[in-house]
Amino acid sequence: MNSAHELNTLIAALRNLHRDGSPKAALATLTRTRGSTFRRPGTRMLVLGDGQVVCELSGGCPQRDIVARALEVIASGSPKLARYNAESALDVLIEMGCGGELEVLIEPLLTTHDTDFIDTLSRCLDDRRSIRLATLFAIDDTAVMPGRLLWDEHDILHDSIHDNALSQTIAAQAPSANARHATTLSLPSVRGNADVLIEAISPPHALFVIGSSAAARALLPLANALGWQTTLVDSDPARLRATDLPAGLHTVCAEPANLPAALSLDMHSSVVVMTHNLEQDVAYLQALKDIPMAYIGALGSRDRVARMRDTPSLAGLHLHAPAGLDIGSETPEEIALAIAAEIMAVINHRNGGSLRNNGGAIH
Repeated sequence: MNSAHELNTLIAALRNLHRDGSPKAALATLTRTRGSTFRRPGTRMLVLGDGQVVCELSGGCPQRDIVARALEVIASGSPKLARYNAESALDVLIEMGCGGELEVLIEPLLTTHDTDFIDTLSRCLDDRRSIRLATLFAIDDTAVMPGRLLWDEHDILHDSIHDNALSQTIAAQAPSANARHATTLSLPSVRGNADVLIEAISPPHALFVIGSSAAARALLPLANALGWQTTLVDSDPARLRATDLPAGLHTVCAEPANLPAALSLDMHSSVVVMTHNLEQDVAYLQALKDIPMAYIGALGSRDRVARMRDTPSLAGLHLHAPAGLDIGSETPEEIALAIAAEIMAVINHRNGGSLRNNGGAIH
């Protein structure tokens, strides 16, 4: 499935199409996969009328074939299901070399109404709301123009499926689906057996870096490249005006005492404390102690971290310290890479070990 960063990229591209007044494009969505494939169900790629793509799926043979089919869909105006398995497109499947099978919905985007759901999705991402997205894409195994349902724990936010009974069935079935991975369900409807892709959409990950050390400054552009909403926090306003900070960086001047009020933290947020002042680090960590979040880490030597852990006010804090994976990092840039990798492992529920020692799925 697409990351929140990729979704924002797609949303921006679709809005550019809308401004043109006569959009001609196709949206390719992975609806089913089996075995080893390059991306999971729910991942999308936009194909423009001139063959350019936004948010590449793989860059290889399957993508070239999907783009070719997408151009046909733009010309015909009819959606298509492209299957890559032992019975269909076998030559492309062999060239993939990854041993998997996949199904791709390719839908034409020829009017601005074809992506009405995007505005609702965009507002939810901006408001940092977690939602579910369901895409009805086939009836009795034949592709149809997709209808979409967006909802959260309180309300239906968008419904273009236009089948109240089916929408209720989707919302009822979704809690039993895997919350972290997109799932395709086959559900009964008045039109026939409906294939529906269900996804959990989370807001972009937010990283708050506290302190203006060299490692902190090295972490900022790396986090930005990962699509994380990045904020630098410091108690000294002069350090927040440094000329070597990334352009457009969001900054917050805050002492430990007013930190909870100054930051908007949630379960899709991480904080790394790296001021190089033990007393100040402890004060910031203490202020964050009872706030739920995805990850909280602190920079420091083992001796320094041991002193943190022995501080009574930090008892019970689930702290990643020393922050970062063990990759032999020494320079600020290497330390930043180790910290970003550990955060990614934590939010993806991975242990950060070598892929060669992982017998399970890579993606």
